[in-house]
Amino acid sequence: MRKLLILFIFFFSYASYSQTAEEYFYSAYEKAENGDYYGAIADYTKAIELDHPDYDKAYYNRGNAKRDLEDYYGAIADFNKAIELDPDYALAYNNRGIVKRKLKDYYGAIADYNKAIELDPDNAIVYNNRGILKADLKKDYYGAIADFNKAIELDPDYADAYNNRGISKDKLGDLDSACSDWRKAANLGHTNSKKWVANQCN
Repeated sequence: MRKLLILFIFFFSYASYSQTAEEYFYSAYEKAENGDYYGAIADYTKAIELDHPDYDKAYYNRGNAKRDLEDYYGAIADFNKAIELDPDYALAYNNRGIVKRKLKDYYGAIADYNKAIELDPDNAIVYNNRGILKADLKKDYYGAIADFNKAIELDPDYADAYNNRGISKDKLGDLDSACSDWRKAANLGHTNSKKWVANQCN
């Protein structure tokens, strides 16, 4: 009877161990959604320590929380780990690119966006991110417009892409077309585009 009781306690403890890791992961997600990034980081760390089965996602999500707290080097370390665990993790490449841009590693960011597009060519957000960097870094407005075009093709209601395409068109001297894009973005609810229309468009 004593042996059976010990076995029961062992299996109960093991089940609780696995369940607790799961609970930490989803608790962290909820905390991040509610803006409690420090709490989210603590819970993701606990989930990783307990070897959560989706721990590549725990590293990725923890990286996002660190990015939101402007701990950019910490975020990159977590995205690196997520990519090490899953080399095809397109979102991790995209978000690492965002952080590299914040750190002014522009060519590193472009490389990450390129890889993310290679892995997930139907992600409109990555094309928009790469387009912004082409315009800002290289003044490659034609290349930027091509990326914004692709983002809009994939998501016809992507207000940011219309706004950004309008900015690049304006840089190329095509104000009429830029205003058309800004009006479209404004109609989709983009606040900055409404300002562009008010200030520059008849």
